Amino acid sequence: MHLRTLLQAVFATIVAFGPVALGGAAVQAQQYQNNRAYGPIINGFNVEEVRSLTPGVELHFDLYGSAGGTATLRIDGATRNLYLTEVEPGQYTGTYTIGSRDRIKASSGVTANLRLGNQVATSLLSESVLASNAQRGERRGQLASNLAIKRFDVQGAPDLGPGNELRFTLVGTPGARAEVAIAGTRGVFFLPEVRPGEYEAIYTVRNRDVITADSRVTATIRANGRSTTSVLARPLLVAARAEQQRVARYCTNCATVEAVNLIEVSGNGNYLGTVGGALIGGLLGNQVGGGSGRTAASVAGAVAGGLAGRNIERNMNKAERYEVVVRYTTNGATQTLQYDNDPGLRQGDRVRVNNGVLTRDQ
Repeated sequence: MHLRTLLQAVFATIVAFGPVALGGAAVQAQQYQNNRAYGPIINGFNVEEVRSLTPGVELHFDLYGSAGGTATLRIDGATRNLYLTEVEPGQYTGTYTIGSRDRIKASSGVTANLRLGNQVATSLLSESVLASNAQRGERRGQLASNLAIKRFDVQGAPDLGPGNELRFTLVGTPGARAEVAIAGTRGVFFLPEVRPGEYEAIYTVRNRDVITADSRVTATIRANGRSTTSVLARPLLVAARAEQQRVARYCTNCATVEAVNLIEVSGNGNYLGTVGGALIGGLLGNQVGGGSGRTAASVAGAVAGGLAGRNIERNMNKAERYEVVVRYTTNGATQTLQYDNDPGLRQGDRVRVNNGVLTRDQ
């Protein structure tokens, strides 16, 4: 009787928790498929440098990359590999204790492997596991005096979909450990120190990330048990904000002055001026000489007088006008507008064209 009761209780427990277990398995399977589709990535790999490499000394390693993987280290001269533990999503840590049979040197290379399924990402340690006395003393002095982030910036991407890259830079205390956390992503990633006090890394957006232009991004540097943080003050999608500003300033009648030309316009001589000049010239010519010579002088005087009369009238009607050539901002087209007086514009001025009238664009 008691056995039946016990079996019934076990069956009820399986029924009650079975869907939860199955649901958890489904989530893990989906995460595994996502990781396989995208492949593993190692964003950062570093070590806490030690004073010596004698037996019993511990080497502490940190690796930042894709979550849900298996991370291992191989140290040249070591007798065994080191398996790292995922302490947070995407953050792996582990300590290797130097044994008596190990032959680890300052120049020994360290290789990290991060496996997801049948795919493996590899990274080589860019620093030595052994720090010199001068380097160690200088670094400790700097870290003890001032642990700070002076600048934290990002080079945004035109799109935040999978595969796009975000380049982060951080300037702060040298010799520290720098990491970045992005809202909408899992875990943190490491920024290697490319130059003393300058940390830099590229984050590649993964297919399971949910990043927006205004996602909160926090940088942290750590050293000697202390830490300080800084929040990114600009959007990740810089192009989006620039596009909004451009749309807000979209103007169909905005233009730039290309040139301001001064034009002289001469009036056309009419018959009155020509005839009047001819009559005066003929009378003057009639007073010269006698006989046929007088007739020739009269004709010559009439012709010359007609030309003079035409030029006099043209000069009387001559005027100055201004031509302003503008180029529209939206499509690059040009337009020429005429003014009787100086419009007071110069090349390069920004203007608006309203019914053929130019006004300055404030």
